[in-house]
Amino acid sequence: MTLPVGARALRRADGRVEGVLVRDLPHSVERVWAFLTEPQHLPLWLAEGQVSASPGGMARLDFGQSGSPIDSPVTEAIAHQALDYSWSGPGEPVRPLRWRLRAVGPDETRLLLSVTTPDADDPARALAGWDAHLEMLAAALEGVPMKFPFDHFQAVRAALTAELREAELQPAS
Repeated sequence: MTLPVGARALRRADGRVEGVLVRDLPHSVERVWAFLTEPQHLPLWLAEGQVSASPGGMARLDFGQSGSPIDSPVTEAIAHQALDYSWSGPGEPVRPLRWRLRAVGPDETRLLLSVTTPDADDPARALAGWDAHLEMLAAALEGVPMKFPFDHFQAVRAALTAELREAELQPAS
């Protein structure tokens, strides 16, 4: 599936919703990977914590008052290419995050983030939150970290809610 930059593709199946978010970032895959995995970079765009760059390691992120903590094993890690863990804590439903990086130029990276949530979790809220964090990642990579873009989050959430509602009304094909 080829998606344009900034795209949000949605797929609903088996009581779960998967969204894929796409960004082209004007930075090398090595720099983007560092922002996904190195503890000094994570608070600039996501949350305090650590994300292991090795399968079997842990992703532990603390969003404080603004969200649920992540405490999940890393299920796949290929340096500068792939990173998978769940956006959940112990005893919670698995909510897979799949990060994919691909060099599209000497200093340009295409980032794809697949976010899967149980349908009952408010998938539009989850996807809008991750979309907002990707905006924060882009700013942090430029050296200008920003606060959570709440207006962006609200606009994306409203659009995704409408898209998901419309998809429910469509006949199965």
